[in-house]
Amino acid sequence: MTLDPESTRQDELRTGKGPWRTVLQRPAGRPLEADTRCDVAVVGGGITGALVAEHLTAMGRDVVLIDREREGFGSTAASTAMLQWEIDLRLAELAALYGFPAAAEVYRLSFKAVEGLRGLVGTLALPCGFSARQSVYLAAGADGPRALRDEAALRERAGLPGSFVAHAALLTAFGFDRAGAIVSPGSAEADPLSLCHGLLALCARRGARLVRDEAVAFDGAGRSAAVTLASGRVVEAGRIVLATGYVMPDCVRSDLHRVASSWAIATVPQPPQALWPGPALVWEASEDYCYCRTTTDGRIVFGGEDEDFDDPDRREALGPAKTEALRDRLHALIPQAGLAIDHAWSGAFGQTQDGLPLIGRVPGDPRLLAAYGYGGNGITFSFLASRLIGALVEGREEGWFRHFAIDRPLPG
Repeated sequence: MTLDPESTRQDELRTGKGPWRTVLQRPAGRPLEADTRCDVAVVGGGITGALVAEHLTAMGRDVVLIDREREGFGSTAASTAMLQWEIDLRLAELAALYGFPAAAEVYRLSFKAVEGLRGLVGTLALPCGFSARQSVYLAAGADGPRALRDEAALRERAGLPGSFVAHAALLTAFGFDRAGAIVSPGSAEADPLSLCHGLLALCARRGARLVRDEAVAFDGAGRSAAVTLASGRVVEAGRIVLATGYVMPDCVRSDLHRVASSWAIATVPQPPQALWPGPALVWEASEDYCYCRTTTDGRIVFGGEDEDFDDPDRREALGPAKTEALRDRLHALIPQAGLAIDHAWSGAFGQTQDGLPLIGRVPGDPRLLAAYGYGGNGITFSFLASRLIGALVEGREEGWFRHFAIDRPLPG
């Protein structure tokens, strides 16, 4: 099989620059001088590939990580890195699709993924601005307090933390003039670029080989798999992991998946009185929701205005209008904030009809594993993907893998 030679490049995955400035030395990928072998070949050097490679090297596996451009500077550099366990579909919506037991299990797995990521960053002492955060899920649009009260009750039934906060208490605690919100512990934030580069540096110290080249084809028909690179070199591996960002290669197909576009801004550093307490991660209970967080130097990162297309030229052309729209929405939510913008950027992101990622074996080729379709939970689901893929490499199957199977049927 071949990988799509026209697949999206880094400069088409995002436009503009976010506020992330890695403080770590990024290990540089190098061309292969000869064909090689390994246990696992990971294709993609963004945050997903880095988390997968870290987990596999910790398991003692010999890993070759392949990226055609600068590791971490594709989709990862466009991430706002809001590490939430709450997913794009509310628990009530997911339960309507798959039943309450399955939906509750997925939510608990997402919660544990953020816990696991927190533990990993702490154990490895990675300097990436990782901080535990509450999340504030604001009433918006047609979804008023009653819908959020019902959602909070359903989460309590599932054993998840958090509670509904009415208007007066919300205004006092956070300064948000909304009808209500669900306030929950257990989320986090980080600098995605520093996190990615810290993980890659650790992998390199453990012996992983970082290869700068483009994977153009693979063969999984024999007792081992093989990746053919644009240079003509071949990497033979027991397993291949595809972690190439938000655009899937043509060998991975799912009717659940689509690629959309999103925009984000970062303000100049704000005085402390302009920021909400916490500072919590904030997002809205509406289909066209916006979201915001702060950075370690006091900026407000504000994103949203999503559109259902992935054309990079069209996305770039809309940039100025989307920046102004985000500035207006920021002012409406946080009137005391300064509106001077220091960074504005956009990016492609993969999402699915049911809000769940696509992680596991590629149908028809058990030696090929993949991780795509993260929606608004990019890094949270990347951590979950690293654990699921690590188990598959070890030959372990668990019941919860079915929730994220690439070939799962369309809901409903």
